[in-house]
Amino acid sequence: MAKPRPPIYHEKERTYLIDTCRPQVQAIKDRKIDFHGLTHGHYPGHTLARRDLPGVSTIGYWDAVGKQDWGLEPHRNEGLEIHLLETGAMPLIVDDKRYDLRAGDLVITRPWQLHNLGDPYIGAGRIHWFVIDLGVRRPDQKWRWPNWLSLTREDIAELTLKLRQNENPVWHSTPGIRFDFRTIADAIRCNRGRSHISQIMVHLSHFFLGLLESLRVQVMPRNPHLSTSRRTIELFLTDLRDNPANLARHWTLKEMARQCGVGTTLFVRHCREIANTTPSHYLLYSRLELAARRLVSEPDTSITAVAFDCGFSASQYFASCFRRRFGTTPREYRAKATSQG
Repeated sequence: MAKPRPPIYHEKERTYLIDTCRPQVQAIKDRKIDFHGLTHGHYPGHTLARRDLPGVSTIGYWDAVGKQDWGLEPHRNEGLEIHLLETGAMPLIVDDKRYDLRAGDLVITRPWQLHNLGDPYIGAGRIHWFVIDLGVRRPDQKWRWPNWLSLTREDIAELTLKLRQNENPVWHSTPGIRFDFRTIADAIRCNRGRSHISQIMVHLSHFFLGLLESLRVQVMPRNPHLSTSRRTIELFLTDLRDNPANLARHWTLKEMARQCGVGTTLFVRHCREIANTTPSHYLLYSRLELAARRLVSEPDTSITAVAFDCGFSASQYFASCFRRRFGTTPREYRAKATSQG
């Protein structure tokens, strides 16, 4: 069975936020990549003082030379993650779609977009990155940029709109953008006193101005729906259906609505519009579909264990719901699938 993906909206546990970086950390230890980074928190690199670059969770670059045998795990970040592939080639997966990055490609992923470098392994190349926390975890929330960013209020508003109302992850960079990343990399590597912090702040501001100018030229249709509460609920329902760890959780209608930042009435209405059913029936249907798959793929796991793992608190209730959905008992369903296989 595939490893469960972390759920998006568990704000208390914050598990959906964390990119563990374990493969990257191991690659650094094994000297497979030349790594330079600064960090607030759990990311690898030299720890930043709290006053330095507030809002920047991690920033840096790595050089991967030659064939690699590792890749990053699918993850989401707690902020806007931006990569520049300066040299080389690298596979990228965003929301189950593959992109083959080439030198000069710029990658932008929002906090709710599942992504990873490598399919399964990364390629050789130099890649720059940073993650900036804008205080959003859902598409409908207001973006809050750090106050050290030296763009006008109007430019920030335009940049925010362009990034919120499309979810295209791969863009073409410009010479100016590539210069900003190279200059930031030099500042991180040389680390001259604290002056490198000022250099990074200046060039991050210049990068975002250059990004805005580039987005103005690289016309991409905007979709206002992408920044609505309905979009948030769509993502929640998809993650609920596809994430075994999420399905196993005890859910109430109030809790599901709270995770999406809306009231129960609006949540129920949008759920009917999106899935043509109530939230409770959607949850039950998704659990039964998962249970049916596991009964076949895990023939040695007991039916009771499958039921509990899929969020059912009583085996008898599971058997009753399963018969109504599939017209047979769980045991008969497994036996028939096994005999046909």
